[in-house]
Amino acid sequence: HDYLDHVRCMINAIGPDVHVLAVCQPGPPVMAACALMADDKDPLRPASMIFMGSPIDARLSPTVTNKMAEDRPFTWFQQQMIYTVPPPYMGAMRQVYPGFVQLYSFMKMNEAQHLNAHWRYFEDLVRDDGDGAAKHRAFYAAYLSVLDLTEEFYLQTIDIVFQKYLLPKGELVHRGRAVKTAAITDIALMTIEGQHDDISGVGQTRAAIDLCRGIP
Repeated sequence: HDYLDHVRCMINAIGPDVHVLAVCQPGPPVMAACALMADDKDPLRPASMIFMGSPIDARLSPTVTNKMAEDRPFTWFQQQMIYTVPPPYMGAMRQVYPGFVQLYSFMKMNEAQHLNAHWRYFEDLVRDDGDGAAKHRAFYAAYLSVLDLTEEFYLQTIDIVFQKYLLPKGELVHRGRAVKTAAITDIALMTIEGQHDDISGVGQTRAAIDLCRGIP
């Protein structure tokens, strides 16, 4: 299934006046889905879209993640990053990008930071600092809770967002239709960036403002 269809279906299911928040990689498909809905004058198009650390234009301020996607051919991601879910787990025999692979990648990118965080956690326990230890456990309870991504979603993201840059180049086509970000005229837009974001570099998210020329 095409990932733009999934995003649009989710927005439609929620109903009108919804505010859509996209954190990191879902940003480009959310913008594209909103553009299609705006072009169709869809009454269920969202009231606003917020992009937080999203690679709307991954060509800007390239990070380690961006460079890895550029340096390797698309076939490498197909062969090295897609696994088959083994029995007896749910979804057995389905092709996925495993969550544990994504988690390992994230941990490896900031290895020293995670080591320091666990050392501080140990020190908090020794000092009987319950608040500090609780914050650490709460953060890692969420951080370590990963899900598999479907093969389709992961590979389309690599291809469209990180290798061909179709959305910012104005070349994204969905089911034979050009995705026109300028068609968005009445969906409010907010972009949020992190100065030290090591996944979506500075400017990649703000690029949404330049693409949505139809918004006052």
